[in-house]
Amino acid sequence: MNTTTDSIKISFFSAKPYDREFFSEANTNFGFQLEFFETHLGPHSVNIVQNKQVVCVFVNDKVTADVVKILATKGVKIIALRCAGFNNVDLAACKEEGIKVCRVPAYSPEAVAEHALALIMTLNRKTNKAYNRVREQNFSLNGLLGFNLHNKTIGIIGTGNIGHAFCKIMLGLGCKVMAFDLIANKDLEAIGVTYHPLVELLQNADVISLHCPLNEQTKHLINATTIAMMKKGVMIINTSRGALIDTHAVIVGLKKAQIGYLGIDVYEQEDKLFFKDLSSDIIQDDEIQRLMSFPNVLVTAHQAFFTKEALTEIAHITLNNILELSELKQLSIKAALLV
Repeated sequence: MNTTTDSIKISFFSAKPYDREFFSEANTNFGFQLEFFETHLGPHSVNIVQNKQVVCVFVNDKVTADVVKILATKGVKIIALRCAGFNNVDLAACKEEGIKVCRVPAYSPEAVAEHALALIMTLNRKTNKAYNRVREQNFSLNGLLGFNLHNKTIGIIGTGNIGHAFCKIMLGLGCKVMAFDLIANKDLEAIGVTYHPLVELLQNADVISLHCPLNEQTKHLINATTIAMMKKGVMIINTSRGALIDTHAVIVGLKKAQIGYLGIDVYEQEDKLFFKDLSSDIIQDDEIQRLMSFPNVLVTAHQAFFTKEALTEIAHITLNNILELSELKQLSIKAALLV
């Protein structure tokens, strides 16, 4: 590839106004040619790519083997994810076609961890309901009873960058923090986090927060069997990937009051819903409609990453990843080459 940056052309998919803003600003330090498409990348849109060496994708783009093969015929050399997860990319196909793949494994872990806390606090203290009541001049406290987080047991599944940040937040609130991961983090253990088998965590946690990647082992980690192990009235928080939760099983758990609270920023079928204004449409997804009908469920539309600091870092790291790969330099520590 030509290593002159202004000759490197990048097609962005699932691009929103804030993507244009933050990537255009970051690009003043790089000089790439940027092209933005609001549609997501998939079989229906892959032929949009013309004379581009790089495509930049987000969480709901579908980079299947068939899409990868078409991209390769069009001369695409790099697929750059502007997110941490990469379960939506067929890495084997990319390797076969000689396409490099990079991601942003750590942009602002605190942004996602703080949103997980926001979900917990809103569900617990019902500030969303209090806000609406007061605006209608209803100052009653009936139905707004919460509980102290102090001294509660928080179960954290996955202690990577985001889980690490979330552990520290919950310790700061005076919580007991139990964690499960394949490898214990010695730094977290030193400040009071204790590691346990998954079953033990599920049985003892008052709040369970998911911070693990989505793969074959973690898909539907929260299911009918694991829900039955939990404390009655448990709070479940998911800011990681939607398919970590079996939605049908969670609905049953909510109906039986086994699950007392549910806060999700991700949803298994979110690609048909999130990042779109559907306020004038009839939503065909019965499960998300059922979830939103519960008074003890809070759904946000994949906004945990959505802070100025995170978007600035995502844009810079993504473009730097592309620069490093295009010039065939040794990857920087943040380039996180996958293939």
